[in-house]
Amino acid sequence: MNYKSLLSLLFSLFFFSCTQSPEKQAQELVEKSIAAHQLSKNWENISSIKFKKMTRLLDESGTVESESEQWVEFRLKPYFEAKLTWTKDSILHVVNFNGSKTSYQMGENTIENEGFLKAKRAEIDAAYFAFAQPWTLLEENTNLSYEGRKTLKGGNSVESIRMSFMSGLDENWIYIDSVSANVVALEQHTAGKKRLIETISYDESTGLLLAKQQKNYMIDEEGKTQFLEAEYLYSDYQVTFE
Repeated sequence: MNYKSLLSLLFSLFFFSCTQSPEKQAQELVEKSIAAHQLSKNWENISSIKFKKMTRLLDESGTVESESEQWVEFRLKPYFEAKLTWTKDSILHVVNFNGSKTSYQMGENTIENEGFLKAKRAEIDAAYFAFAQPWTLLEENTNLSYEGRKTLKGGNSVESIRMSFMSGLDENWIYIDSVSANVVALEQHTAGKKRLIETISYDESTGLLLAKQQKNYMIDEEGKTQFLEAEYLYSDYQVTFE
């Protein structure tokens, strides 16, 4: 290949990369992140997953308002099911979603208030969304668009991907480390509030790179941290593979 032909080829490759759509760039980044999170196992081979989640809520002064511990279970196949279990004041609480209906058992009492059950289903969805990244990003109801590189607090350089959903209700961004391709944070704008959920450390015990510790910050319009709202600690992972 002569010099002119080589130059023409390089220019064509450069032009193609520069004109790649934000949607295509986002998809390629997500695929790269998925590969980085699959250490020796594949997410698509999971049939169920169970873990313990400790939650600590704080007020604006940094005072701990409450601490709680839940067992969280997700069944991914043949269809999505979920279960949250915890004990408060010596009473067992169980929220169950069987694929079509949500139920709540508090001790011997069955809670049937529709508004309450709807809120608990939203709690399940939020827990799964915060936990199951980056794997769920390529689902059909999620639209992705690459928005370039940015720097998070602490100087961490990340690739920013905007997520929009068919519901169109919330705005969300996922931040992927520019070097490791690990998911390092989620930014959520919902109900007039803006939050940044950072993954501080990871668990590798299952053959997948899963969250171990996360911190949830309230942020302002410019994305600056206002205060630490919550801390989450995940442990005792139990994963069933096909």
